[in-house]
Amino acid sequence: MPTDTRAPIGPGQLAPDFTLPAVQGAETVSLSNFRGKSSVFLALMLGLWCPFCRRSIAKINTTESKLKAQGVETLCVVATPPENARLYFKFRPTKLRLGSDPELTTHRAYGVPKPEVTPELMEAIGQLRVNPNGELPEPLPVQEAAMKIGQMDGYAPTPVDEADMGKQWPQMKAQYLIDPDGVIRWANIECADGMENIGRFPTEEEILAAVRSLPR
Repeated sequence: MPTDTRAPIGPGQLAPDFTLPAVQGAETVSLSNFRGKSSVFLALMLGLWCPFCRRSIAKINTTESKLKAQGVETLCVVATPPENARLYFKFRPTKLRLGSDPELTTHRAYGVPKPEVTPELMEAIGQLRVNPNGELPEPLPVQEAAMKIGQMDGYAPTPVDEADMGKQWPQMKAQYLIDPDGVIRWANIECADGMENIGRFPTEEEILAAVRSLPR
């Protein structure tokens, strides 16, 4: 059972507003800045300790221009202090608009699941085999898949990353497509309907298909 019992916010509901410290550029980022102006692709990630999140952020970076061409702005929330995020993106530049939320306040506002750590959960995770976005030669246990991707990235976690992981795990992730009126039109919420999609980020075509289905 989730530690936060609120149901996830989903399609047809008003997206909760938020204001967060910006990782780069402006002092803050707010969802309300887009109200009445454009649709938003919103991605709620964990800290940079999460290799699946780092890979997903890189994927969003390649999709951002295609979304913009369709009138959709992109906003990504990373759950780590601004200074840690700035250090990471100094060496891995991105054009994404990033907000820092180390306390996961945005995840809670959207009701993104954070399962309770129980023997049943650990057994279920232990039985999972994942291959996020087909990047590995074959599906592997979650922890092993995370380790392999970390090795592929050549990334060494910082002490801040390790502290973030201790506070955040097993928080899940989510992505949303929000129209100019602030209404969620599409959502991909990890673990909302089972654990099969842990670590998987929607493909570019899935995201663009959701964009094409927006009311015009």
